[in-house]
Amino acid sequence: MLEEIISPVKLRELDKESLPELCDELRQYILQSVSESGGHFSAGLGTVELTVALHYVFNTPEDRLVWDVGHQAYPHKVLTGRKDALKSIRKERGLSGFPKRAESEYDTFGVGHSSTSISAALGMALAAKQQGIDRQAIAVIGDGALTAGMAYEALNHAGDLDASMLVVLNDNDMSISPNVGGLSKYLARLLSGQFYSSIREQGKKILSGTPSVKKLARRAEEHTKGMLMPGTMFEEMGFVYYGPVDGHDVLELVRMFENIRELDEPRFVHVVTKKGKGYEPAEIDPCGYHGVSSFNLKQGIVKSSKASSPTYTQVFGRWLCDIASKDDRVVGITPAMREGSGLVEFSETYPDRYFDVAIAEQHAVTLAAGMACDGAKPIVAIYSTFLQRAYDQLIHDVAIQNLPVVFAIDRAGLVGADGPTHAGNYDLSYLRCIPNMIVMAPADENECRQMLYTAYLENGPTAVRYPRGKGVGVEVQTEMSALPVGKAVKLREGQSIAILLFGSLLSAASYAADELGASLINMRFVKPLDESIITKTAQKYDLIVTIEDNAIQGGAGSAVSECLSRLNLDIPVLHLGIPDDYIEHAERDVQLSEIGLSGEGVVSQICEFANGRYTPSPMPKVAHL
Repeated sequence: MLEEIISPVKLRELDKESLPELCDELRQYILQSVSESGGHFSAGLGTVELTVALHYVFNTPEDRLVWDVGHQAYPHKVLTGRKDALKSIRKERGLSGFPKRAESEYDTFGVGHSSTSISAALGMALAAKQQGIDRQAIAVIGDGALTAGMAYEALNHAGDLDASMLVVLNDNDMSISPNVGGLSKYLARLLSGQFYSSIREQGKKILSGTPSVKKLARRAEEHTKGMLMPGTMFEEMGFVYYGPVDGHDVLELVRMFENIRELDEPRFVHVVTKKGKGYEPAEIDPCGYHGVSSFNLKQGIVKSSKASSPTYTQVFGRWLCDIASKDDRVVGITPAMREGSGLVEFSETYPDRYFDVAIAEQHAVTLAAGMACDGAKPIVAIYSTFLQRAYDQLIHDVAIQNLPVVFAIDRAGLVGADGPTHAGNYDLSYLRCIPNMIVMAPADENECRQMLYTAYLENGPTAVRYPRGKGVGVEVQTEMSALPVGKAVKLREGQSIAILLFGSLLSAASYAADELGASLINMRFVKPLDESIITKTAQKYDLIVTIEDNAIQGGAGSAVSECLSRLNLDIPVLHLGIPDDYIEHAERDVQLSEIGLSGEGVVSQICEFANGRYTPSPMPKVAHL
């Protein structure tokens, strides 16, 4: 049947009784396709029946379906005409790993970050009401995403407005337990049925002129249901709660959605699913199978036994455990990114000093500020793109008070297959303008470790930002030694051109320095800048080139130009970095090459800027590290 489903229109032509078989086909297709291509795996396996039911009952895309984050939207992509393209997902010029408006009319809202769906769907519901359009707005949000404050802000607003919208909670934190059995299924069906709905509507009309009685009756209804069901909180916020519902019973889901489809009020449906459903290894380890490279379905993911150089994330995780063993004031804080930020070992070794605050970046930063006020040494492990959400807290609660909070900022710069929603292209720009901040960008793995130690020793806010993946392969020294704050180091002596490197593009910068006979300076600190070496460089060379894996606008190169202007030093400056654009998903090396930040690309840009003035030097090539 799946071959015939080229759109939800075709899906809605099927007999209801055939939907379980279609779900089986869809799950098998996702298992086969994603295991071969790689991508987000376990989340989509858990939403097969829910996706089929939503598209079957609602008139998408006229009815607006908004997915939260989008990891779970692979079945949605298959059912909306992108089945054959699924093999290209997250690859260069292929499908995005997340819903994207430019990709399909069925992707009604572009996502990637958590907890935005309810706000977006509410906005769509209000826009339809304002224009007199009769259509539904449905937000699908996971139990993890529901830990963020933004989701509750939207729920509170929607309930207060009495907006016509549906929120579907995809609860995959637990397996389907006995309380989601016959009794709750009966209650959910009863509460979504026409009899109950008509009683409620008639009750509203009868009691509309007596607010105090109406309020009393509403509370009585809510608390009676609350004795049997977990939806009291949502009822109190103004939603009518239905569930819990077995999220893998597609026929029951269809009945539920059909019953409540036409109700003109805020509705909340609690659907219980199992992440990784249909593939036992993913059911057992849904986190390990969250995002996968290609693998053999029969064997499962096989971890390589080969020793390899550590990633920057692993360097941070090892350093945090080492520094915690020396100082019992050290605490680790993360907004729901334990594995991604390298905190697994720390959480197991120091459980009383590990704080996962869920998807609540703002709270994470202010929590760290409060802890720093009273003598703790908080280390906030956070992705660059997620720190953007806590920018006010970073300024107001940490920097203004000059508190000693260390920000270990992972996924800085381009991140490859996750694309522009997850790229950390702006942290140097948004950090360096904040008073009291010290901002460091390591050129290799060992420098990352030493910078983290340098940050730990400071008595004010500090940030160490590093990219996803591995560095250049240098040995990471066990011994920790502080770097002199604001001091750069020259890696190569050359003529005419000086390349000032900020961060992880060491290989490209070294290649260009070799090819052009240029000097190479590892700046290390974006703030404070080494003004002494900038002054000497401007006086000695004919051209300064800055290289960074950050947006050119407002970045480290801009800081160099500001310094030169302030010191009244006149020298041509070429800024190389991420252009004023969103770089689409592809392998990180491909992304860097496309924007001219490979070794050859750097050479080409310098030569083009210099208009042939500089030619490769006959100087011998030297070691850089």
